[in-house]
Amino acid sequence: MSERAVVFVIFDGFQPLDLVGPHEVFSHAGGYRCTIVARHAGLVRSHSALPVHAGFGIADVDPADVDTLVVVGGGGVDAACHDAELVAWIVRAAAAARRVTSVCSGVFLLGAAGLIHGRRVTTHWRRAAQLEREHPEAIVDVDPIFVRDGTLWTSAGVSSGMDLALALVEEDAGRSVAHDVARELVLFLRRPGGQSQFGVPLWGTRPVGDPLRAVIAAVVADPGARHTIADLAGCAGLSPRHFQRRFTAELGVGPAAYVERVRVEAASRALAEGGDPVEAIARRCGFGTGETLRRTFHRHLGVAPSDYRDRFRTSVR
Repeated sequence: MSERAVVFVIFDGFQPLDLVGPHEVFSHAGGYRCTIVARHAGLVRSHSALPVHAGFGIADVDPADVDTLVVVGGGGVDAACHDAELVAWIVRAAAAARRVTSVCSGVFLLGAAGLIHGRRVTTHWRRAAQLEREHPEAIVDVDPIFVRDGTLWTSAGVSSGMDLALALVEEDAGRSVAHDVARELVLFLRRPGGQSQFGVPLWGTRPVGDPLRAVIAAVVADPGARHTIADLAGCAGLSPRHFQRRFTAELGVGPAAYVERVRVEAASRALAEGGDPVEAIARRCGFGTGETLRRTFHRHLGVAPSDYRDRFRTSVR
């Protein structure tokens, strides 16, 4: 079987990891011919000032030869969306490609090319509101690390491009090959697309006031402790009503939901890094019972704790 042509589209101000991560996955898998394309061939300056050589300009690549189109993201994507010739080439390549993908904010270029109308897509959580505003025709789902809608695949922030690439390799060559690539690249955390973009509420906004910073520190330090509204309000030195209103206003999520997210992350780490029974982890992380932990995992991550451990265990055996 001939090699499948994977074409990466970059532009001035692209994010290097959006390119290099998936490129390494395909290269290690074998059976792919990876090509880097830009508006013009030659050195392209990345968002972090790392120059990357694009072997071809868009005029040098026949769109009909593209099997998998990968449009990367980065700070320069907004300007790239106004490059009419680049966008037109993406339109032609997408029409011929077996599948079209984007990493992080690369989805904006797909939007400029009219490729996300009525499609479910994702992007980095920091860009989600902009994507919804500029492309109301799309169905933006900010939670998953990658989304597949037919032949259109979109992924969240930077490193999730490697998860997406592994999923594409698995679709082409099977789970065993994808697993071998993950092991070779020391990607023990092979995350399914349904996995949440951890930290949307935890990283998205930091509390302004000292009382709330103290509350956050207490929750993160001991997720399994008693963290009722009254307890947290007492830690902040505020009335429960004032505390709940201020917490939600500053962090964009209610205290109970925030505590639950912290507990999910703590349980996720415990499952990936150790061999304790699910019941013990549930008690230690504040869920009380294994059944409560299982229901919460399904709601947040779409997987059972046991499946999560099987997929993401980091210990070397």
